[in-house]
Amino acid sequence: MSVVSHELRIPMTSIKGYTDLLLQEVMGSVSDPQKNFLGVIRNNVDRMQVLVSDLSDISRIETGRLRLENVALPLNGLVEQVAKSLQPKMEEKEQTLRVDVPEDLPKCYADPNRLIQVLTNLVSNAWKYTGTGGQISVTGRLEGNRLLVEVADNGLGISEEDQAKIFSQFFRSEDEKVRAETGWGLGLSVTKNLVELMGGEIGFRSTLGEGSTFWFTVPVAGDETSTEAS
Repeated sequence: MSVVSHELRIPMTSIKGYTDLLLQEVMGSVSDPQKNFLGVIRNNVDRMQVLVSDLSDISRIETGRLRLENVALPLNGLVEQVAKSLQPKMEEKEQTLRVDVPEDLPKCYADPNRLIQVLTNLVSNAWKYTGTGGQISVTGRLEGNRLLVEVADNGLGISEEDQAKIFSQFFRSEDEKVRAETGWGLGLSVTKNLVELMGGEIGFRSTLGEGSTFWFTVPVAGDETSTEAS
């Protein structure tokens, strides 16, 4: 799988690069209809890159080849970084993203890149399944020897039938409103595995039609050994 993922990345990078050049009109003027077509190509390449990345992660996780570089780091800085990167998406749907992660929290012990991936996946999911003008929040607090992070929204929510399968690979709800949004059904599975590899836990609570809250924990720096042992 890793070889296939690598081979797929090469042409996708090329397609994306040339599409961007055309959109920037480097080779000449482009009409509005042509820009729309190029935008569709660009968006679908982005989707394929997410799929390839998720498949690569799953393969490495299942074969034990995924190596984490856990370090002590401030949680609030990473959350702010993710919030800033996703702000343009929020503005597209006129959504409000509220962040409440105190600066004085103890540092967590995690892989910074993978923690960013977890946060991005959860906030992006909230964005995707929350309507125009909706509200999303990211909060963090200390609970024992772990930091608890919650990503809440007032979006579609998850039916009781779907809740049991939400972390399964390739699971996609049959709900028409959920199906209307693009996805491969891999993001939450990858997210769950990454959280657990970093010594944390993940879960959620949800009410159909009212919204969802996904939560996860990461060890506090200095207590990671006892957390992993438990």
